[in-house]
Amino acid sequence: MNKLKDNLIVKLLIGIVIGIILGSVVGEGVIQVLLTIKHLAGQFIFFCIPLVIIGFIAPAIINLQTDATKMLVTVLFIAYISSVGAAAFSTVSGYIIIPHLNIPDTAEGLRELPELLFKLDIPAIMPVISALVLSIILGLVVVWTKSETFEKLLKEFHNIMLNVVEKMVVPVLPIYILTTFAGLAYEGGITKQLPVFIKAILLVIIGHFIWMAILYGIGGLISKKNPKEVFKHYLPAYLTAVGTMSSAATMPVALKCARKSKVLDREVVDFTIPICSQIHLCGSVLTETFFVMTISQILYGEMPPLGTMILFIILLGVFAVGAPGVPGGTVMASLGIVTSVLGFDDTGVALLLSIFALQDSFGTACNITGDGAIALMITGLFKKEKEPGK
Repeated sequence: MNKLKDNLIVKLLIGIVIGIILGSVVGEGVIQVLLTIKHLAGQFIFFCIPLVIIGFIAPAIINLQTDATKMLVTVLFIAYISSVGAAAFSTVSGYIIIPHLNIPDTAEGLRELPELLFKLDIPAIMPVISALVLSIILGLVVVWTKSETFEKLLKEFHNIMLNVVEKMVVPVLPIYILTTFAGLAYEGGITKQLPVFIKAILLVIIGHFIWMAILYGIGGLISKKNPKEVFKHYLPAYLTAVGTMSSAATMPVALKCARKSKVLDREVVDFTIPICSQIHLCGSVLTETFFVMTISQILYGEMPPLGTMILFIILLGVFAVGAPGVPGGTVMASLGIVTSVLGFDDTGVALLLSIFALQDSFGTACNITGDGAIALMITGLFKKEKEPGK
């Protein structure tokens, strides 16, 4: 029972239900209070975003470059390309599928939201893109200069921001979601939008399996081995990821599954699977891309233009590498580009956080299962002359 109470999905679901109920029955005065709370919660979350970016991207660059080898650089490149490819696949699918989802015009017959009781803005210390550029510069320069002091400082800052995310930002999310859905229910548009969100969730889960099939197909071509000899062992890892929503918690199970394969090199498995559990987030990226397009169509009446989506995809792949290791970490790390590149407002961000969290376990399962395909590729590239499984 305590585990259920501490589960982020459970908390968000409770927040959604309570928010819809409150928004459906309370009057204008209560909604004013709830919308004011939503504004304050949103301001705090957005204030933290540049700090999260610096705290995770810069140390990730330092860790990867400090221990850099040819195999590590290859794994990083493949993981990034997989995430960008998954996002591109999701974008193309979105442009084809979303216009046929029969998204209603939510502007018709909606009640007007009351003004906030008061408005307290908390500006971020720097724009999101500035934080990303600063993170890359800091990470690379620390590696080039071998500055031990700055390396320790950035790694300590990483631990600080991880605690900020886990102990401050994540606990605020259910309140932010509750107040957002209260506002949507008060307006009267949530009943129109809910069926579309359910369809979107089912579509991205199907997309996960398509992308995993593509990855394993490529792995088979590179290694000249039957990919079935890898993914047939991955069911325990997939189910563990669905149950835990955590790549870190699933990683030992994934290692055990990959080691059972007769076509994977043991050294490659022991090297690749732990790394990919942190940097290979193809399922999460695929999901977020489709969801931002769906939400954009629902709230703003149109999907982002192709050029904007290309920029978003390129940056999203970078953010995924340094995403914090908490449920919904990918979307948390990328909220900055969701607002700066796609132009989402508070309501759009809250909807993205909500529906992303509802399927997060399946995105994690896709990430973890896809790691086996990367291990197959690396085996083919680096261990061609070695007996598999040794």
